[in-house]
Amino acid sequence: MDNLCYLYGKPSSTAEFKSFAEDFRVDEELGFELTGSGEHVCLLVLKKGENTQYIAKQIAKIAGTQVRNVSYPGLKDRNAVTSQWFSVPVPIKKQIDFSKLNSESVKVLQQVRHNRKLKTGCHKANRFTITLRNCSMVEDILTRINAVRQGVPNYFGVQRFGHDGHNLTLAEQLFAGREIHDRKLRGIVISAARSHIFNQIVSQRIAQYGIAKTMTEEVFLLNGSNAFFKEPISLETVNRLASGDIHLSAPLVGKGEQGITEQEQHWLAPFSSWCDSLAQLGLKSERRNMRLYPEKFEVHHVDKDMIEFSFALPKGCFATAVLRELALCRDVSLKNKENHENLVEQ
Repeated sequence: MDNLCYLYGKPSSTAEFKSFAEDFRVDEELGFELTGSGEHVCLLVLKKGENTQYIAKQIAKIAGTQVRNVSYPGLKDRNAVTSQWFSVPVPIKKQIDFSKLNSESVKVLQQVRHNRKLKTGCHKANRFTITLRNCSMVEDILTRINAVRQGVPNYFGVQRFGHDGHNLTLAEQLFAGREIHDRKLRGIVISAARSHIFNQIVSQRIAQYGIAKTMTEEVFLLNGSNAFFKEPISLETVNRLASGDIHLSAPLVGKGEQGITEQEQHWLAPFSSWCDSLAQLGLKSERRNMRLYPEKFEVHHVDKDMIEFSFALPKGCFATAVLRELALCRDVSLKNKENHENLVEQ
C-alpha cells in the first residue's frame, strides 16, 4: 500500500489510529426498513473487541441452530466498536430472548423480525467515527480535509491482503498449481489477487492522468449498478459524468476483454500471468468505481495532537483509503495486543 500513488501528494503528518477500540467506531446502515414480521429474527448488535464470527456463534447457540444459519451483511473489525446486523431463522410462534447475548463487550440494541435473511452485501453503507492520536502535524491534516471530501482513490485496504501480504503469496502459489482445499480461504486469496491488480492500475492512472481527467476511450460504470460499457469520450458521456449518472472505473480482471481499454491492457501487461489465471478460474471481468466519495465528512474535535472526524462509505469500500490521504497512519491495535499478551505471559 505504501507504494500506491497519493491523489493529493504524500501527507506530511504521521498519526496513530486504533489506540483504543473506541477510536474506531463503525455503524452499519442497512438502507431499508425491516418488515417487522417473518421467520427471521434480525439483531442489531453493538460489540467491542469481538469479531463477527464470535457473535454469530453465540447467536446460533442461543437460537439452538448451527452457525451456518446465522447471516450478516458484512464482517466488522475486531479492534473497534461496531454496530452491525445479524439474522437467524426462528419459527414465527417461537420467542427467544436474545438479551442473553449481552455482556461487557456485547449488547443487543434492536431485535426485529423480517421476511428474509440478511445476505452478505445487502447493506447500503457504513459510517465511521475515527480518532487519530499522536498526530505530528494536525494542521496538515486539516488542510487536506476539503480535498478528501472531493474524493480519494478507491483502493482496497491492506486488510484485504492479509498480514504482510500473505494472501498475495498464497495467490502466487495457487496460480503456480498449488491446491487450496479450503473454499473460503481460496476465495479470499483470489479476491486479494484481483484487488491487488486493481490497486496497481488505479495507482498508475493517477500517476499519469490524475483521477478526474478522462481518456479518449473509457469503460464507464453505471451509477448504483455493476453494469458497465466501453465508449469513446463524447459530449454525452461528459455530461453524464457531470450528473453522476456514470463513473470512471478500473478493471477487476477476469474472463473476457470487453471491459478493458487499450491503455489498460498496457498497464495490465506486467500482471498478464495473474490475469490469465484469474480468467481460467472462471471469474467474470468486472469494474469498480475508481474514486471514492466520503459522504457527510464532519470534523468533531481537534487538539494539538489529536483529531476526531466521521464519514460514511458505500459497502465494500475501505476507511483506510480515506485515512491514507489525510496522514501517514499507523494501526497500533496489533502492537497493543502484543504488549497485552506479553504482560499476560509474564
